[in-house]
This record gives sequence, C-alpha cells and structure tokens, in this order.
Amino acid sequence: MNRRIASFLLLLICLPALSAATASEGMIVTQSPFGPGETMDRLQAVVEDRELTVFARIDHAAGAERIGETLRPTELLIFGNPRGGTPFMQCAQSVGIDLPLKALVWQDAQDRVWVGYNDPVFLAERHGVPDCPVAPNLANALDNLVTSALGD
Repeated sequence: MNRRIASFLLLLICLPALSAATASEGMIVTQSPFGPGETMDRLQAVVEDRELTVFARIDHAAGAERIGETLRPTELLIFGNPRGGTPFMQCAQSVGIDLPLKALVWQDAQDRVWVGYNDPVFLAERHGVPDCPVAPNLANALDNLVTSALGD
C-alpha cells in the first residue's frame, strides 16, 4: 500500500474523533458525582442563591418522550443577569446570540453525568473581542457556580 492510500485511510479512521473534538470546542465540561436530576437541582439552587435569574429549565429527554423517542437524561438551564450580560454585549452586541448563559447536564452511555457550558473567553474570541475584560470574570463566575453545585 502506498503512502498516499495509507494517509487517506488514517484520515478516514481519525475523522470521527476530529469531529467530536470540534463539536465541543469552546465548551467547559466537568463530571458530576451526582445523578443527572440531582446535579441539575443543585446547579439551579446555586444559580438562584447567587440571585441570577433562571429563564428556563428544559428537559430534552422529556421532549423526546413526547414524540415517542428516547434520550438519556439531558437538561438545559438558561440563566443570567444583566449585570454580567450587558457589559459583555457592550464589547460586541453579537454576543447576545449566546446569552443568557446556559448549562447542560447530561448522562452519557456509561452512566457518567456531566455539566457543560460555553466558555465566555471562547465566546469573546468568537465575536471578535478577545480582550473583553468581562469574559474572564464570567468564566470565573461560571466555574464557581459549577464547583459550588458539585461540592459536598
């Protein structure tokens, strides 16, 4: 087998892994020691304790069930506060497409539970304002929310 064919076959083998890595680009993911429902309940409680507004809690698995399909536990929490979002949008109004903030809790095929959210620093880069001073602050705040929710 010549090198060109071998390289092509290697690319075909690696392509699914490359796609998976790209799909999660800009997302911070942390494993939870709790079940999916408890993880989301804990996260929502921390968000509310910090006086952030919860706009919605969406149960994607319940949506799948309504159409006769199945989906492992997957819930999205949409939350925020104008004190964080407004300065971010002042750096670039297009950031508004990614606000309010969102956190996803899901259970994978190995029954591990994960919490994921968009990295505000990545979002700032995406919207052409990599030096926006609000982005690192929001990143720290989100990290603190998740750490608090997953703590003892």
